[in-house]
Amino acid sequence: MPLELTAKTTRPTGDSKRLERLKSILPQEGGLRDRDRMLFTERLALLLETGVNLNQALAALKKQSDKAAMEKIIDGLLDEIGSGRTFAAALATHPEFFSTTYVNLVAAGEQGGFLDRVLQELLDMDEKRERLRSTLMSALSYPAFLAAFSGAVVVFVLVVVFPKFAELFASIADQLPATTLALMWTSDQLRQHWIFVLLGSGGLILAWRYWSATPAGRERLDSLKLSFPVLKEVFIWLYLVQSLRVLGLSLGNGVSIVDALAACRDVVSNSVYRRFILGVERRIQEGATVASGFSQSEFIPLMVQQMISTGEQTGSLPKVMTRVADYYERELSKRANTLAKAA
Repeated sequence: MPLELTAKTTRPTGDSKRLERLKSILPQEGGLRDRDRMLFTERLALLLETGVNLNQALAALKKQSDKAAMEKIIDGLLDEIGSGRTFAAALATHPEFFSTTYVNLVAAGEQGGFLDRVLQELLDMDEKRERLRSTLMSALSYPAFLAAFSGAVVVFVLVVVFPKFAELFASIADQLPATTLALMWTSDQLRQHWIFVLLGSGGLILAWRYWSATPAGRERLDSLKLSFPVLKEVFIWLYLVQSLRVLGLSLGNGVSIVDALAACRDVVSNSVYRRFILGVERRIQEGATVASGFSQSEFIPLMVQQMISTGEQTGSLPKVMTRVADYYERELSKRANTLAKAA
C-alpha cells in the first residue's frame, strides 16, 4: 500500500517561507545530476514534514520540476506506488539516480514511520559529500594549473628562446656542462620533429587512457592510490569518510550491517577498498565482529580499528562511525588547504 506520513505538528510560518525559497531554486535544463537528487530529497522531506502524504508530495514535485528527465522519474515512482509497491521499491527501479544506500535508508524510514527524518539525513550526507568534493577539487586545481603552466613555459623556452643562443652555444660546445648540452639536443628535437613529438604524446595519452580503463589497469592504479607515499593517506581518509558515513547513517536507521556494507561497495570506487569491505561483510556473515573485520586490513588506521571496537562493545557503533567520518572529513579539509597553500 502507498505510504502516507502525517507530521504531528505543523509550523506554517517557518515552513511556508522555506517552501517559497525552495520553489525559487529550480534545476537547470539538461541531464540529471547529484544536485537534482538533493533538491528532490530536500523538497520531499519538507512536504512530508508539513503533513502532505507521499502521493501528493510527489505530484507536487513533478509540477515544480522543469526537467523532463526528472518528471519521467517521478511519473515512474507514482506508477510503482500506485500499483502497490513501497516507495523504496519504486526508487530501486531507478538505480542510476538513487543509490543502494538511498533505497535501503528509505526502506528503513518507511518501516519505522520516520521517512521525512531519513530524507533529511540523506540530504545532509549528500551536502557533506559535495562540500568535501568541492574542497578537494579547489585544492588540487591550483597545483594542476601551475604544473601545466610550468610545462608550457619550459616548452616555450626550449623552442623559442634557446635557438637564439644556438650559435653562441655551438662555438663553446666543448666547454658546456652536460645539462646544457642535453637541453640543446632537446630543443633541436622539438623544433625539427615537432609533429612526431605531438603524435607520440597523443599516442601515449590514448594508450594510458586505454590501459587505465582495463581491469588490470584500474586494479594497478587503485593499488597505487593506497600505497603511494603521501597520497595514500589522503585516499584512505577519503574512502573512510565515504564508507563510514554510509555505515553510520544506515546502522543508525535500522539497516542491517550486511546490507550497509553492501551499499558501501557502491559508494567507494577503489577496487582494493571494495574487496576490503567485501571481506568484512563475509567475516560478519561467518559470525565475526565488525571490529575484527576492520582489523584485518593493513591500511585502516589503528585509531579507526580501536574506535570501531569500542563502539561495538558499547552498542554505539553508528554514532562512533559517524564521528570518525566527521573527524577524517575535517582532516581532509585541513590537508587540502595545506596542499593549496604549499603550491
